[in-house]
Amino acid sequence: MSFSKSPELLIFDCDGVLVDSELIATRVHIEALAKCGYIISAEEYNDRFIGMTDQQSYSVIESEGGLRLPEDHHERVMAEVANRYARDLRATSGVRQTLEAINLRKCVASNSDAAKLCFALKVTDLHDFFWPHVFSASQVARGKPAPDLFLFAAQNMNTPAGSCLVIEDSVAGTQAAVAAGMMVIGFVGGSHCLAGHGDKLMEAGATKLFSRMTALPQILAAL
Repeated sequence: MSFSKSPELLIFDCDGVLVDSELIATRVHIEALAKCGYIISAEEYNDRFIGMTDQQSYSVIESEGGLRLPEDHHERVMAEVANRYARDLRATSGVRQTLEAINLRKCVASNSDAAKLCFALKVTDLHDFFWPHVFSASQVARGKPAPDLFLFAAQNMNTPAGSCLVIEDSVAGTQAAVAAGMMVIGFVGGSHCLAGHGDKLMEAGATKLFSRMTALPQILAAL
């Protein structure tokens, strides 16, 4: 597989990359699941489900737990996530400075629902850096780790897959980028990233790792 040495398009994941949201969302999910009789720790939830769509995680949970989540489970979870995002969500440290310093075309491709994705970007004042180039898994048949979302983003941005560079924090997202034929760099600076997380991203196909968002312009200049 060959990649463009000088990428034409930078594709950012959102949760855990642009915004430090994963621990907030995880806390809401495990609290809601506990009410349904499914007990899981935050560490295990993050290890297994970060990077998946909520629907993908619900399917796994229902199957292995032998239960059916309430019909309004997702709506209740999203409402509580919105409440906590409005109160607690912050942009990743240094991300605005980084986005201002990068001249490449940029877009967002996230497994989040479109409404949750846009809300996260707006509440952290990042929306204007990307809009209207904000793509959600709700727009494609399959979310990450399938390549559909990244290919959809590249198509809409009129850029060959091999000329795209993806910034990801999850194994599923890294696998999706590799499957799409794109180079991927792993970000391990989110509060949810524990020891060994970078190793998992490298095993999934990331070519480099970085933990400080402000290091990204220098990394791109060295490609």
